[in-house]
Amino acid sequence: MVVRSLRALLQFTTILPLGAPADFESFARRSWLYPVAGWVTGGLVAIAVFWIPVPAVAAAVAIALLLLLSGANHFDGLLDLGDGLMAHGDPERRIRAMTDRQTGAGGIAIAAAVLILTYAGLQSASVLAWPLLIGEVGAAFSMAFLTAYGNPVKEGIHSFLHSFARPEFPLYAAVLCIPLILLPVSRSGLALAAVMMVLVPLIVLFVARRLFGGVNGDVVGGCHEITRAVIIAVLVVMAA
Repeated sequence: MVVRSLRALLQFTTILPLGAPADFESFARRSWLYPVAGWVTGGLVAIAVFWIPVPAVAAAVAIALLLLLSGANHFDGLLDLGDGLMAHGDPERRIRAMTDRQTGAGGIAIAAAVLILTYAGLQSASVLAWPLLIGEVGAAFSMAFLTAYGNPVKEGIHSFLHSFARPEFPLYAAVLCIPLILLPVSRSGLALAAVMMVLVPLIVLFVARRLFGGVNGDVVGGCHEITRAVIIAVLVVMAA
């Protein structure tokens, strides 16, 4: 049963060829498994760029591979979230801006800011693999957090996942992040990264409730991208 849930998770979060579609409900019942996707995507990209000796090029390729491997789904959520944040008016108007097919200045601005922060952090790291992996796992945790605690603003994938989530799911997801302590990263850096992987989705949740009246899939996907960028940045700064 867990294997089926993991396959459904990776089919949902990546473009990996994993055969016939798995029962999505099997993942919905175990959305605390999100960090496993971070281990997979972060690990695959870290291995791929290990052989690139130029930090700037390695960082750029890493970001490109992350976008490709995820099918740009989380990045698309970030663009939509930016449009909703920059829209003026009541929650209904903001939600319309977030869910329409057009990408506005708000989406482009927040995407550019997140990409620049991610790139600057990765190309400044002494060893790119560790902040990349920690950032991906921590970002995936943020999705488990918002899935459990983000009351849906409308019907959709997020509302379906939320209907099966339980308050203790983020605790289970946190357990899946514990192996990160085995990486050769300073304890203080890891501690701050752990704080960020909780603090960022908390802030996003507060803002989403205030501006949109709740959470949807765009908020969750956008939070993934923001959390990864922040974790990478703080790890590199702590190591400087």
